[in-house]
Amino acid sequence: MTNDRKIKVGVLGATGSVGQRFVQLLAEHPWFELTTVAASERSVGKTYREACNWFLSADIPANVAEMVIQPIDTTLDCRLVFSAIPGSIAQPVEEAFAAAGYGVMSNVKVHRYDADVPLVTAEVNPDHLGILPVQRKNRGWDTGFIVTNSNCSTMPLVIALAPLHRKFGVKSVIVHTMQALSGAGYSGVPSLAALDNVIPFIGGEEEKMVVESKKMLGAFEADRFTPAEFALSAHCNRVSTLDGHMETVSVAFHHPPAEAAEIVALWEAWQPLPQQLGLPSAPTPPIIVRTEENRPQTRLDRDAGNGMAVTVGRLRKCNVLDYKFVLLSHNTVRGAAGASVLNAELMLAQGMLDDLR
Repeated sequence: MTNDRKIKVGVLGATGSVGQRFVQLLAEHPWFELTTVAASERSVGKTYREACNWFLSADIPANVAEMVIQPIDTTLDCRLVFSAIPGSIAQPVEEAFAAAGYGVMSNVKVHRYDADVPLVTAEVNPDHLGILPVQRKNRGWDTGFIVTNSNCSTMPLVIALAPLHRKFGVKSVIVHTMQALSGAGYSGVPSLAALDNVIPFIGGEEEKMVVESKKMLGAFEADRFTPAEFALSAHCNRVSTLDGHMETVSVAFHHPPAEAAEIVALWEAWQPLPQQLGLPSAPTPPIIVRTEENRPQTRLDRDAGNGMAVTVGRLRKCNVLDYKFVLLSHNTVRGAAGASVLNAELMLAQGMLDDLR
């Protein structure tokens, strides 16, 4: 795709933690042109540099730093918006943009469970995008739409489980998460609460993992979603790491493999649609298998595949279920902004953005 065919895009909630990741990933994107950054009223009229408390390790992209923050309304000069706005206001705002003809790629939870809104991890359930004609018909939208991605702890889990579920049939899962502080936002966990501590509760997170995993690993047919049928028990913990969610996973199968090597072979051979299409943000491979007894580790593995790969390791038989393993992914890249960008790339490659306003 040449530069003169780039799709104009904007970021809603551009100054927040996920909004900053969107800006970082879109600033020099080969297929998308970031033309608009929008945020709350207190930031409107300021330059992005002035309004944003930038805390990512690289500098603010030079081509974005002097952009003027726009209000979050449906006059923005773009065709596609990436939404990182607070959940308290997201529902009417995202629906207003879709009604006005914008494509909305949402990282917000409010529409994830709607019967006509796809909850998509590009490698796992790209066929769920087929619900969009139903969504438009139901809501009276002409060309606009809403597509969501899951929360940051569910996404790496379903990526690791997807090829296994299709081969062996997942029967039950027990997962314990060790989630980075950045998942709560810049001011989400006070420093004195985080230091020397593990917090064994993240509001709503365990429930999200159950519902979202079953929706994404379920089927789409006859214009509706059918959730996958397996039991999932989640324990979600906040730990004192900056980025990178680690999870320990135990899984039982309907048809368990005799040896762990069969699971490894599936992970290593898996080439889902984004990788087949060579999408710019698609990690190759999508799942990285580490054979060392002490990997993955947060500092060593969270940036694998430019932060978009899921790293798995310590695969072995389980004395309670069938097998157990450890996984790690970058929560604000793979688990948030990067996932939305990859979903948009997939839609563009399949001609699903051609009729946007």
